[in-house]
Amino acid sequence: MKKAKLIVVVVVAIAAIVGILLKNKSEMEAKANIAGAKLSEIPVSVTAVKKGLVKQSLSMVGTIVAENDVAIISETQGKVTHVLSEIGDWRQAGAVLVQVDDELKLAEFKVRKVDYEKAQKDYERYQELFKQGAISESQLESTRLTFEAAEANFIVARRQYEDTKIKTPVTGVISARDVDLGDMVQPGMVVANVVNISRLKVNVNVPETDVFKLKVGDSVAVATDVYPNVIFDGKIKSISDKADQVHNYPVEITLKNSKQHPLKSGMFGHVTFLSIQDKEGLMLPRSVLVGSIKEPQVYVVENGVATLTKIEVGSTTGTSLEISNGLKEGDTVVLSGQQNLRNGIPVKIVSQMP
Repeated sequence: MKKAKLIVVVVVAIAAIVGILLKNKSEMEAKANIAGAKLSEIPVSVTAVKKGLVKQSLSMVGTIVAENDVAIISETQGKVTHVLSEIGDWRQAGAVLVQVDDELKLAEFKVRKVDYEKAQKDYERYQELFKQGAISESQLESTRLTFEAAEANFIVARRQYEDTKIKTPVTGVISARDVDLGDMVQPGMVVANVVNISRLKVNVNVPETDVFKLKVGDSVAVATDVYPNVIFDGKIKSISDKADQVHNYPVEITLKNSKQHPLKSGMFGHVTFLSIQDKEGLMLPRSVLVGSIKEPQVYVVENGVATLTKIEVGSTTGTSLEISNGLKEGDTVVLSGQQNLRNGIPVKIVSQMP
């Protein structure tokens, strides 16, 4: 009898334990279900990929300089006897700016001219005599050599005499004068500077990512701080084939000066390349990015699941990105809440940016 009671007690105890275990299991499963439900409902804000205007205008700043800015260099030696120009004077090409003592050079020139003219007449006379058979070929050849030597000496003397008159090779304004009356000049010495600002140029350095969008002859708009409401028309004159150390390419732009709004060499010019036009493209806010713009990724939401997706970014403008690859129009992309996500996790959309 006692044995039967013991068995009953044991059975009841086992049943109680089993009941407790089953209850605990149910509670754990319920908690797991709740946790799973919470995991599937990570809140995010999203936006859609849509078409927009991609700003592609290219602008940069350069220095305006004269297209002709020439250093006038002496090619002779001697004392300055006349100064025929002042800073600010306008001079035509060929005008004498500085006169160097020419007394000896003029005397040498006259002597060489006489020798040349005599040798020329002798050679012409000997040519006639040779045709008549009156002189030998060697006599004619000797006369020819004498004439050619006299001609060369005459050309040198004439050039040396002409070099005493230091002239400007271009038309323009005297922007600097480096000699005064009585100064001694030497060959290679700069005596003045002439600037022609009727035509100007602007030199800018264009990044390698943009230089292939340009071509010689393209129109350019140039603005200045001096005349903020005036736009000067320019054109690309040259594009260098060689980049500098930071991979920028020198581009030269030419423009005409204006009588109503005259520009001066040394002013800053704000250059806008008009050949680069805005275009339509797929756009997203910059805040959708996961990681850096060098390796851009976004979370794309489809059927309630966030998928980490690699993309390619084109132009960037302010807070917007152009998407060049990886997404299509209408795709839903996580805008905020990315920090709580991982690839393949369920999400709950709590707001959508229009």
